[in-house]
Amino acid sequence: MKKLVLATKNKDKIIEINNLLKNTAIQLTEVQGDFNPVESGNSFEENAYIKAYEAAKQSGLPSLADDSGLVIDALGGMPGIHSARYAENTQKRIDRVLQELKNVKPEKRTARFICCMVIVTPSGETLHSCTGICEGIILEEQKGVYGFGYDPIFLLPKFNKTMAELTLEQKNNYSHRSKALKCMIEWLKSNNLFSY
Repeated sequence: MKKLVLATKNKDKIIEINNLLKNTAIQLTEVQGDFNPVESGNSFEENAYIKAYEAAKQSGLPSLADDSGLVIDALGGMPGIHSARYAENTQKRIDRVLQELKNVKPEKRTARFICCMVIVTPSGETLHSCTGICEGIILEEQKGVYGFGYDPIFLLPKFNKTMAELTLEQKNNYSHRSKALKCMIEWLKSNNLFSY
């Protein structure tokens, strides 16, 4: 395996993933052309597979995809796999979550970011999958200017800061996506799929 296609058009994800790969030999190629797979799966892993398989078929190369989202206990796991489609834009998605948690006490606002990554071949075979989880608490107001998505309302108790108050380097030490990708890198290394 000389190249992997990154199955996303999300620029923020591309920046985060490339930052994590900067000291490795892994070369990711961004998916080309029109790429808008229908995420019809019932889990993060199913949706990651859909994206990776679509990119692999389109490129003829093994593809890496992730599906991730925010799981809030007080909302029965929502927005979950619907995180990116919970409202029409980022601010409205945050506003909806804050509204739905309006009367929920701080100790009941537990949540986690979950990221599932898969590598899929053009034939549809899943070579490997990894899941990363980052535990936190949903604040009552937004804080911070970094990151993207729900980061401004997701507090990391260890730092008493939101994801949006961390630099990209700090975030990439603790985030769900970094945990999943580090797991994937270890698998690639152990199977000698890239030279190091």
